[in-house]
Formats: sequence, C-alpha cells, structure tokens
Amino acid sequence: MKAQFTYWKEADGKYLGYLNSHPDHWTQGENLDDLKAHLRDLFQMFNAEEIPGIRKVEELEVA
Repeated sequence: MKAQFTYWKEADGKYLGYLNSHPDHWTQGENLDDLKAHLRDLFQMFNAEEIPGIRKVEELEVA
C-alpha cells in the first residue's frame, strides 16, 4: 500500500510534512527517513481508528 505525502526542509534542518489525504495533520522529523517513519505511524493510526475530527477524502460516483 502506498500513500502520497508532501514535505519540505525548514531553515533549522528539520523536515516537515503531511499525508496528502490528511493535510491538516503535520509531523516532523530530524531527516527525511525520520519524517517518513512518523508519516507511517500517522497513516496506521488514521486507518486503524475512527478518530473524531479527522477529515478523510474519498471519491463519490455521481453518474
């Protein structure tokens, strides 16, 4: 299974990012691998539990 994410490096050298399916929930890492580990944790948590306030994106077939 794969999930898209967006990330960037801050001036202090830390990496910030979020899962594209949950852009309101950012996390950070000391380096890109650390950030990816945190993003994996978020992905598993968001998909394992029904957490109040977590917005989800789906497609709706209308025709």
